[in-house]
Amino acid sequence: MLIFNCTEAASDFFSRVSKGKKITPVEKPPSPVIEDDESVESTEQWLVHAITVQRKHVLFVIHVQTRYCMIFADAKKADVAGFVQRFSERWINGLIHHAGQHDILRWVEDEPMMERFEESNREYRLYKRRHRGAQKHIDDFAWFFQDCAAEWGTLPPDEYAAGRFDAQMNDFLRGSKGHKDYYFPSEEMMVHWLRQYCGLDESGIQAARDRRKEGRRETQELMQQLEQD
Repeated sequence: MLIFNCTEAASDFFSRVSKGKKITPVEKPPSPVIEDDESVESTEQWLVHAITVQRKHVLFVIHVQTRYCMIFADAKKADVAGFVQRFSERWINGLIHHAGQHDILRWVEDEPMMERFEESNREYRLYKRRHRGAQKHIDDFAWFFQDCAAEWGTLPPDEYAAGRFDAQMNDFLRGSKGHKDYYFPSEEMMVHWLRQYCGLDESGIQAARDRRKEGRRETQELMQQLEQD
């Protein structure tokens, strides 16, 4: 199940007013702290925040466990179903693109993976709840995005451009409670995906990690060679 924990701003974004009465799909959470929820393996906890950039709604969504971020520019207010569909498509497309870039697809069986993904994430809930650590990363993400949007003079024009921005942000080293060392959110989400939806054991996951690092090293060496040439 997808759990979208909404800040005050995100709760307002997903709500609407009809005949003077506020109608909201955002519910009271089962506990005030995300980590205190009953542990269910298939539950995906995300934090959602909303801001306005260039007079358009922009949503920032971050995976609480891995700090993997996505941005949704020009979002339609109160359209929860549209957001969830857009979110799911961007998430899976981003994962597959990352796996292809880093030669990880050899560990992925497409049909079983998609069946697990769709089954696990068919249902969703929206809760009004914050997460201090994830919010700090969203604030950094939002600040950088606003700076880029000002330089571009526009928001990302399509999902492809937004996905490229996501990939850039998820390739910055992060630190958070529960992680001993700094890490790349893109790598941590890849590992989470392989474990949760591809059924890989720890030896397979380590092999994928090693291949990803090797791929990054090969890319860096190629870029250096091109610069020298």
